Amino acid sequence: MRIDELLKGASERLYSVSDTAQLDAQLLLAHVLDVATSYFYTWPEKQLNQASLDAFESLLLRREQGEPVAYLLKHQAFWTLDLEVDVSTLIPRADTERLVEVALSLIDVSESNHILDLGTGTGAIALALAAEAPQSTVVGVDLVEGAVALAQRNAQKNQIQNVSFKQGSWFDALQSEDAFDLIVSNPPYIDPEDEHLSQGDVRFEPKSALVADNHGLADIEYIIQQAPSFMKAKAYLVFEHGYDQARAVRELFAQAGFEQVASFQDLAGNDRVTIGQWPV
Repeated sequence: MRIDELLKGASERLYSVSDTAQLDAQLLLAHVLDVATSYFYTWPEKQLNQASLDAFESLLLRREQGEPVAYLLKHQAFWTLDLEVDVSTLIPRADTERLVEVALSLIDVSESNHILDLGTGTGAIALALAAEAPQSTVVGVDLVEGAVALAQRNAQKNQIQNVSFKQGSWFDALQSEDAFDLIVSNPPYIDPEDEHLSQGDVRFEPKSALVADNHGLADIEYIIQQAPSFMKAKAYLVFEHGYDQARAVRELFAQAGFEQVASFQDLAGNDRVTIGQWPV
C-alpha cells in the first residue's frame, strides 16, 4: 500500500477518537519509519514492507482505543525541549508553557535565582526554566520515584546541568533552610467527580497527578500554606490551575498574606496561571 493511501485510511479510522487524526497518523507512521513527517509529502508513492505495516497497525489500534500519542511515541515536545514521557507522569501540554512564560517574566534571567518546581513530573517546567535562566539553580520535586528518574534522564537528554531533582511530598524533600526566589507548580487540580476524567487522553494518565480533594483545590491550598517557610522576601509563587479556579486561587493567596496576586490567560482565553508575591 502507498504511504498516502495508508495515511488516508488511518486518519479516517482516528477521526472518532482524535481532533488531530491526520497529524496523529503521520506522527505514528513517522515513528515506525524513523523519518520526519515531511517525508510523506516528498515520497507519497512509497510502499511499506510488511514489518512496517504490522508495527504501524499495532500503534494505530492502541490510538483507536484512546491511548495518547505521546505515550505511544514515548516523547513529547515542550517549550524548546524534547522530553521522554511514560505512564508515571502527565504528558506536558501547551497550556503549561504559559506558566513558564509568566514565571520567566517575574525574574531577571541574567541573575542567579533559586527556583523550585513542585510536582515536576517529566521535569518539563524545571528544565524549561533552567534552560532560559542558565545562571539560576533549579530544583524539581516529585513524589513518584519513576518521575524523578524520568526528569533526570530528560535533563541529560537536553544537556541541562543547572537543575537537580528530588523525591518527596511537596516540601518534605527540602532542607528547612532552603529559600527560593521563585516557586512554581502544576499540581493536581481536577475535582475527583469531574466527568472529563473518563474522557480523552486523561483516562490513561496517572490519577494521582490529576485529582485533588476540595473541588481540586486541596494541593494548591496546602502549597500556599507551606510555601512562605521556603520563600525569600518578594519571592513569587506561581500555579497552573483549572480554567474555572482562578478566583478561588486568588482568594487562597490573599488569605495567606500574599501580595501582587494576579491571574493570566492561556491561548484559549481562560485564566490558567495565578501568581502571588510573598511580602517583605
